[in-house]
Amino acid sequence: MIFKRKLTKQHLLIASLALALMGCQTAQQESEQKPASVTMDTGMIETIHGVQVADPYRFLEQDTEQTQAWVKMQQAEGKAYLSGIKNKQAVVDRITELWNYQKVSAPFEHGKNTFCYRNNGLQAQSVLYVTAANGDEKVVLDPNMLSSDGTVALSGVSVSGDGKTLAYGVSKSGSDWQQWQFVDVKTGVKLDDELKWIKFSKAVWNKDNTGVYYARYDAPTGGNLLADVNFNQKVYFHQIGTEQVSDKLVYERPQNKDWGFGIEVSEAGDYLLLSISQGTDTRNRFFYQSLEKPAEVVALITDLEAEYTFLGNDKSVFYFKTDLDAPNGKVIAIDINHSDKANWQTLIAESSDPISNIAIINDHLVVSYLHDVLGKLSIFSMNGVKRQNVTLPGKGKVTGPYGKRSKDYFYYVYNSYVQPKTTYRFDFKTGESSIYAEPKVSFKPEDYTSEQIFYTSKDGTRVPMMISYKEGMQKNGANPTLLYAYGGFAISLTPRFSPANIAWMDMGGIYAVPNLRGGAEYGESWHQAGMLDKKQSVFDDYYAAAEYLIEENYTNKTKLGAYGRSNGGLLMGATLTQRPELFAAVLPAVGVLDMLRFHKFTIGWAWTSEYGSADIAEQFPALLAYSPYHNVTKRSYPATMVMTADHDDRVVPLHSFKFAAMMQAKQQGDAPIIMRIETKAGHGAGKPTSMKIDEFADIYSFLFESFGLKIPAKVN
Repeated sequence: MIFKRKLTKQHLLIASLALALMGCQTAQQESEQKPASVTMDTGMIETIHGVQVADPYRFLEQDTEQTQAWVKMQQAEGKAYLSGIKNKQAVVDRITELWNYQKVSAPFEHGKNTFCYRNNGLQAQSVLYVTAANGDEKVVLDPNMLSSDGTVALSGVSVSGDGKTLAYGVSKSGSDWQQWQFVDVKTGVKLDDELKWIKFSKAVWNKDNTGVYYARYDAPTGGNLLADVNFNQKVYFHQIGTEQVSDKLVYERPQNKDWGFGIEVSEAGDYLLLSISQGTDTRNRFFYQSLEKPAEVVALITDLEAEYTFLGNDKSVFYFKTDLDAPNGKVIAIDINHSDKANWQTLIAESSDPISNIAIINDHLVVSYLHDVLGKLSIFSMNGVKRQNVTLPGKGKVTGPYGKRSKDYFYYVYNSYVQPKTTYRFDFKTGESSIYAEPKVSFKPEDYTSEQIFYTSKDGTRVPMMISYKEGMQKNGANPTLLYAYGGFAISLTPRFSPANIAWMDMGGIYAVPNLRGGAEYGESWHQAGMLDKKQSVFDDYYAAAEYLIEENYTNKTKLGAYGRSNGGLLMGATLTQRPELFAAVLPAVGVLDMLRFHKFTIGWAWTSEYGSADIAEQFPALLAYSPYHNVTKRSYPATMVMTADHDDRVVPLHSFKFAAMMQAKQQGDAPIIMRIETKAGHGAGKPTSMKIDEFADIYSFLFESFGLKIPAKVN
């Protein structure tokens, strides 16, 4: 049984729902047996590359009445369990108190107008403001007015070069599908233009501010908007004041259906720039089109051999950040009139620290590095001569720089796990930084500590980890600890402030984040060391982090929780099937959990460059070996809360549905296996503040319950 505890009214409700589905048992019988998710095992087996593979819960892939009833049962059970945790409201109250401070983004300038996002503390979505040259400020777009419950969110904005027109994308319930609209900045009047069927694209203005370039897919025809596969992205130009049906097709590659297009227009407006990707592969091709006269699209970089990020240009000389023969990144110049590789020039050579971001500002190259995961900011001349390092306020994360080539200043944002985001303004004239926007929070950052340690993984690899906690924490081996990780897609987990983490520390908790292979904390080589058939190294890095925390007396197995989202949700699935004895609780959130079929839904095919594909015989064994869904066996599992959302069209909920059903069927222990299924939510982006607070409160409460700890009546 899933729970070896007294049945509640909620359990009886689930039993009655199961009866409606199965139509073959009495209520009394069902109350003594496993829930419908188990009895509905279809016994399906298919043969893949000569191997028989069971997929008993494939029916949960289909949006049928049967699946909907199953989901409702799981939602009801999960809510009943979480609502029954004593003093959970104290966690909600503390997170809410900590979250309630004004948040201001770094400003961005267009024409004579300056824009920024601001949230007064608990607003569902941040509001976009504009400040005119005379200092007058007003709201230019309030996403909170787009829906009554805050589930319609901004997915992106693009301001015309003259600062007069705003293009903005909106996403409903967290979906990746966007609809772009336009508004006159001065009057606030919404224009009639609407652009639909857009995913993974921004709108980019042309030089004369008469229209935007964007990439879109054809409208889905398969009948399932949230699950149908997406191929054949195309680049269009939209003239303001016209219907979308008349938009000009600029570029497409029907012979390469998996090509995706990142679009930019050079700062001078002389070139359209196309960064061409294949799935989530960090490598890309690069094409361009002259906008000064009618011209065809030109293929500048045709081989998929490295990453090329366009930085800017001086007429025919293009500047790129690339990892070609430089896993940590370098800066090169290519004259498109003499584009043979022999003519490429290296301006900033590769260093021991990977490059995370670059911008051309004040005719300088401002480079953000990662030094052992922590931020570092340096300034070079355009020919690569180093001018200075920017003095940072501490050891944390640097976001930015934000600025323009014509300006003599730029902005950057600094934060850490215990320091909230603060925006700084660097002045080239003085060579120094000053605070531009500093939040006022309801806690003292100096009362909390964030330390960096290094531990050794299974194969001897040295891995960094940040460990954060409240001052006074004792290494007694019994502290409630949350180990959060990701490990994939070249995404670096650099320090990131969250008021919810402060609440966790106020509960006596430790928040630990290891920087597993698969990320880009040490450049592309670190990424490649954790992808494809090397994915097991990511899992081993995570287990070694847990073992370090136990060995060093931060915590013990009965007080250690595991949490990860998306690709990190896959990590959690592997943790449950490979090392469940290490943790008291595991939380896979919006995870990729069926590694044999992920590529058959929405944008999942794009991840085959990271994971491989079960359709390829040589890659199939490695995927089957760790696919969480396929490796659940009858054994005792720790407390598990599988988390997903009904509008997640990136990692579709079926992953979580099938995995949870299998876990519930195979659980031989006493710990709960529940689901937390959000409604009107997606993969994570665009969630309203209240939904975020509730999610964190449920996570922390579930952990305390799983650890056998009592939440105090007041958390502080």
